[in-house]
Amino acid sequence: MVLRLLLHLTFLGLGTTQPLAQQQGFNAPAFDWPSFSNLNSPQEVPDPIQIPNNGSKPLVVDVQVFVSNVFNVDILRYTVSSTLLLRLSWLNTRLALNSTGHQQNPIMLPWDVLWMPRLTVREALWVNWQDKNPQARVDGDGHIEFYLALTTETNCDFELFHFPRDQSDCHLTFFAFSNTVRELEFQVHAVNEIVSVKREFVVQDLKTEIPSQHLVPCFQVTLRLQNTALKAILTLLVPGEALLLADLCGGLLPLHTERIAYKVTLLLSYLVFHSSLIQALPSSSSCNPLLVYYFTILLLLLFVSTTETVLLTGLLARGKLRAEDSPIPALNGEQHNRGKPGPNPEGGQGLGPLPGGVEEEA
Repeated sequence: MVLRLLLHLTFLGLGTTQPLAQQQGFNAPAFDWPSFSNLNSPQEVPDPIQIPNNGSKPLVVDVQVFVSNVFNVDILRYTVSSTLLLRLSWLNTRLALNSTGHQQNPIMLPWDVLWMPRLTVREALWVNWQDKNPQARVDGDGHIEFYLALTTETNCDFELFHFPRDQSDCHLTFFAFSNTVRELEFQVHAVNEIVSVKREFVVQDLKTEIPSQHLVPCFQVTLRLQNTALKAILTLLVPGEALLLADLCGGLLPLHTERIAYKVTLLLSYLVFHSSLIQALPSSSSCNPLLVYYFTILLLLLFVSTTETVLLTGLLARGKLRAEDSPIPALNGEQHNRGKPGPNPEGGQGLGPLPGGVEEEA
């Protein structure tokens, strides 16, 4: 009899602690959530790891992309680094709590106990997720809000022809390879949080797009980068213009060996500058910047100017040698006139010298 009473009290104690376990189910593991359906039928217990079922329509995930920084734009390596914050939100009615007459407070759950899209950046060389264990916020109605902060380095197809006044579009395409387009759909919005960042490249525009004709759900973020060209002007264009001015000023030197030495020194110096410049400029198999052609034309003009100086100096030296080797025409004529008798002042013809050296008396 006493044993039966103790067993009865034990069952009563278990029955009174069950509601507490349901109210404290927010901090329990994923399988200890409050009752979503009839717990007597295990086949109807939902699995929170699976994608929420939205009937015949795909699940809509709203994505807000906050771009906070763009740095390390390397046009030689075709790479750009950026810092992003993704805010993902969707509705999972299976996680809606049973209404008890008062408003349910939102709870925070680890990301690995819930379903969420596993995103992959197609253009990324590396991705650094800043929060290794992010948490999702779940409201009482099943609305889930999740934040992802990342820093990534991606490939970018820069527009090289108009360098350094180029304007390029860099894409970041996020794919959810674990789902299909029939299961998942993205709605994307972008916010540019970069304010007055003074760098070589600035973000002129920020756009989002849902690419079509893809078997997996994806969305694309486009960064339009504008090159300020200040560095290229100071390091490339100014030396090129100074070279032209120096070549023009070389024409003021006397046309002798000084001018030739000046031109040859200028040409050799520019050859060294041109070889290092071509290696520093970006290029590809299909496109080269206009600066490459500009500095190549400068090299040809400097070569023509140096060749012209050498030819003129050679012609001048050859003419001087001819003048020194040939007799002077004026002196030859004077010596020839001394051997002829001059005219008679009285109008008569002068007589030549008499034989024997005797001159005619007046």
